[in-house]
Amino acid sequence: MTASPTVTSHSSTRLEGQLGTRSIVFMVIAAAAPLTVIGGNVPLAVGSGNGAGAPIGFALAAVILLLFSVGFVTMTPFVKEAGAFFSYVTAGLGARLGLGTAFTALVAYTAIQVGVYGYMGWAVGDLVTYFGGPDVAWWLYSFAAMAIVAVLGYRHIDLSARVLGVALALEILVVVVLDVVIFATGGDSGIATETFDPATVFTPGIGVAVLFALTGFIGFEATAVFRDEARNPEKTIPRATYIAVIVIGVFYAVSCWALITGVGAGNAVAVAQKTLDGEGNLLLDTATRYLGPIMRDVIQVLLVTSLFACVLSFHNVIARYQFSLANKRVLPSALGRRHARHHSPSVSSIVQTITAAIVLAVLALSGLDPLVGVFGSMAGVATVGMVILMLLTSVAVFVFFLRRPALAEGRTAGARVFPVLAVLGLIVAMWLVLSNFTLVTGGSVAVSTALALVPVVALLLGIVLGARLRLDRGAAIDVDAEMPPA
Repeated sequence: MTASPTVTSHSSTRLEGQLGTRSIVFMVIAAAAPLTVIGGNVPLAVGSGNGAGAPIGFALAAVILLLFSVGFVTMTPFVKEAGAFFSYVTAGLGARLGLGTAFTALVAYTAIQVGVYGYMGWAVGDLVTYFGGPDVAWWLYSFAAMAIVAVLGYRHIDLSARVLGVALALEILVVVVLDVVIFATGGDSGIATETFDPATVFTPGIGVAVLFALTGFIGFEATAVFRDEARNPEKTIPRATYIAVIVIGVFYAVSCWALITGVGAGNAVAVAQKTLDGEGNLLLDTATRYLGPIMRDVIQVLLVTSLFACVLSFHNVIARYQFSLANKRVLPSALGRRHARHHSPSVSSIVQTITAAIVLAVLALSGLDPLVGVFGSMAGVATVGMVILMLLTSVAVFVFFLRRPALAEGRTAGARVFPVLAVLGLIVAMWLVLSNFTLVTGGSVAVSTALALVPVVALLLGIVLGARLRLDRGAAIDVDAEMPPA
């Protein structure tokens, strides 16, 4: 193991595919579950945050992630492995910290996936009873969805991309239609210009709005996880990353603004708080008012497909993290096997399903509420973990180019300026997340503190394991020593 970058070939252990920019963007935006965020995170941001100024919170979160993306994309041509965060951190800060990053990512993604399974179980149950069906335990629906995800995740990645693409297109279309109708009719009392009033935006609640906005972006960086299955990854991955962040950010901010306009800026907080109290539903009630009861039913169905697309996307990401780690010899080698016909990480996919099933079973047996207890707590763990991962990655980008000044030539902004700006923005984001953490988890300060420490413990365990395995700086990573065009 040496500190110098080397070019290696792992054709027998790499996945294969022909994913284009559009397919990868579909997978990443599906992981963000846009309809779920509009229906769940937006009422939280409005009702518990800065009210009519909440759309700016989503815009600020998008700006922070764009700052991060510039450095992330600048380093992409030099990192030839589909490991996303841990590959970048390993190349920049060493294999031990890289392994800690990988463990943190696995915990964060598993947490949000299990949380969404809980949310999905509740959503399907609510849909079934709404149409007169039986009232059964939420976890039955969760495990049924998990079985379908297991089949799709075992197959070729192109199949998952097609499934996600259809579900995603429908859920975005229906919200765009709602947005257009609201703005075209002038909403409840005219377009909500209060959204852009600094006195409305910059209140103490802005932190809550940014927090729930960041939670809605989880999974956007997964573009790099699919590099082995992408056509021309040096171009596809950067394009997909920028497009995903911009599309998600604009969609969230505009749709949040539309809902506020639809109910009226003066009524937005009260309506959102009724949603949080279970006495109404900001999204569905607004859809009924502007699109009619039939479209309300359509949106309720699409909420379920949105959640399904989300868990399928996270399943694919986690399976590929495990696959990559197995080929680093830090997880059992069986996880690094590629299916002979589907060219998928089939063994890793099976193990991922089993892991998620065990965690979900424990939570279900604990009698937790599927929304507050399961989704809320797991989303909290994932949000802390993702901010840690992006912080480490931004530092890794800066250090990587600092140690290789020749590679930084012509890339000063992406190699040095934007990583520093990203670190500053992410530090502020972390403060906002932790200072409002009980709002996400729905638990006490003690419980919330314990949950916030879970990603930190995963990071430390990875570093300790890396030391025991005697991993050296720059080891076990595939970095291109050649300089791609600036």
